[in-house]
Amino acid sequence: MPQLSVLDLSVVTTATHPAQALRNSIDLSREADRLGYTRYWLAEHHGLASVASPAPDIMIGQIAAATERIRVGSGGVMLPNHAPLVVAERFKMLEALFPGRIDLGLGRAPGTDGVTAHALRRRFEAREGDDFLERLQELMLWETAGFPAEHPYSKVMVMPNDTPLPPIWLLGSSDYSAQLSAQLGMGFAFAHHFASVDAAPVMTHYRQNFRPSRWRDKPYAILAIAVIAAATDEEAERLASSADLNRLLRDRGQYLPLPSIEEAMAYPYSQTERASIARNRSRLFVGSPATVMQQITPLVTASEADEVMIITATFDHEARKESYRLMADAFGLNRQAAA
Repeated sequence: MPQLSVLDLSVVTTATHPAQALRNSIDLSREADRLGYTRYWLAEHHGLASVASPAPDIMIGQIAAATERIRVGSGGVMLPNHAPLVVAERFKMLEALFPGRIDLGLGRAPGTDGVTAHALRRRFEAREGDDFLERLQELMLWETAGFPAEHPYSKVMVMPNDTPLPPIWLLGSSDYSAQLSAQLGMGFAFAHHFASVDAAPVMTHYRQNFRPSRWRDKPYAILAIAVIAAATDEEAERLASSADLNRLLRDRGQYLPLPSIEEAMAYPYSQTERASIARNRSRLFVGSPATVMQQITPLVTASEADEVMIITATFDHEARKESYRLMADAFGLNRQAAA
């Protein structure tokens, strides 16, 4: 059975304001730690009313301090928004404070709209096009002290200089990050919950083309999926109605807080909208633990995932915690902890 982990967006609802959503993340992380989950990753999004956390590095420190065993990381830092030196410094600090428990997941996208992305980067030197690879190479050079002697950065000291960067993971929803992860010998995490391509061929390509490196000696692939589990299929479907409506509105460019179940159930869906929700269900697994496991097992098997990372968004925080409890039991985490 693959390892099991959590991906958290610090979901804002119409009843849970952003500050409480952040506190809910800390509460959920304690439960995940108790249940035996392997990792707890925080996403980076900006200017979205539905996501409370734009700064995963800050949340990582808070959650690592509130937990005892679980690895805590970024899922991920959107590298185009940050100077690589700043990323290196902050994650070295986190690794120094919580040795062996920090992960550095990196993404290519801005995690926001174009105007907000411009505001985030407006003090950077102007560049044309996608500069993710350039920034990644610079981050690697900060860690390896690989700048040529004549380069002005060769004299810069990255503190704390007695601490390595935590393990680096490249995140993606297409084959680009899989190819790059394989070439550089890094970990790879595939975002099935919003990908438009199949996970299996992308993750298989990563595994088959992996080159051992100073970063990792063998491939390791994480499959991130969206799940809403409850005691019965009927209850899970009821809980998922909020996510269904939220996704429908997101597809129209409306990134609103997660609506209540009552609002979702009362919404006057057209046939076209119901068809859109049905299509989106290919990226959201809903049901009792047995139903969810039946749904996800073919995907996990075909992708040969070393680890499954679950993102769950429900209107009620206790229902979200219960979903993670049920999935922990379905994956045998509770039984392993008791053994």
